[in-house]
Amino acid sequence: MASLIAGVAEPPSSFAGLTTALAVLMLVIEFGMLQATLLRAQIRLYAAQSVVISVLAVVVAFARDVPELYGLAAFSVLLKVVAVPLVMFRLLRRTNQEIAGSRALGVASMVLLAVAVAAFGFFASARFQLGSPVLPAAALAVPVAVILVSFVLMIVRRDVASQAIGFFALENGVSLASLVVAAGLPLILEVAFLFDLLVAVVVFGVLIRVHHEQSESLSTEALTELRG
Repeated sequence: MASLIAGVAEPPSSFAGLTTALAVLMLVIEFGMLQATLLRAQIRLYAAQSVVISVLAVVVAFARDVPELYGLAAFSVLLKVVAVPLVMFRLLRRTNQEIAGSRALGVASMVLLAVAVAAFGFFASARFQLGSPVLPAAALAVPVAVILVSFVLMIVRRDVASQAIGFFALENGVSLASLVVAAGLPLILEVAFLFDLLVAVVVFGVLIRVHHEQSESLSTEALTELRG
């Protein structure tokens, strides 16, 4: 009887369950961004996803005694939850655009493609055989899926704003992966990664304004005609 009990796997801890649930919630929000038809809805979902990863950083900092993550969570909230959405909302007001551009695929095909690439990410991550000192190793599969679905969002959407949101969401996936693999990085390095996002926001902001001034639209369908 004792050997039988020893062979039974122990249930996951509350910490593992909470962190995994937060990571999966990020993936669910990513699917929401993929299907949203309003640009403002996409921005709000991105802000919600950024809140989730900030909460996850606080949970890891508290449970695993990694105080650097408190600072990372604070910078993440200021930049991803406040600054980036405000910049995107301001750009939308200037361009007077509310509806996301058309999709390269239908809704059903798009969702099936996203599910397929997410499943591929789950299976492929098992090949990495990466461990984590602070998070369950299984949590690595979720950021890989988030990154791949973000690529789908950038590819199938045909407007600059949606593609920008997809890129920002991809950065959230990379941030989640860094929590799994290297949560103990010095704070200065973590903040340096966030400044890459700030540069991307500036670049996309200029791109959105210039593209709208030239075509009076955020759609990128006309760009397919620019072939050398």
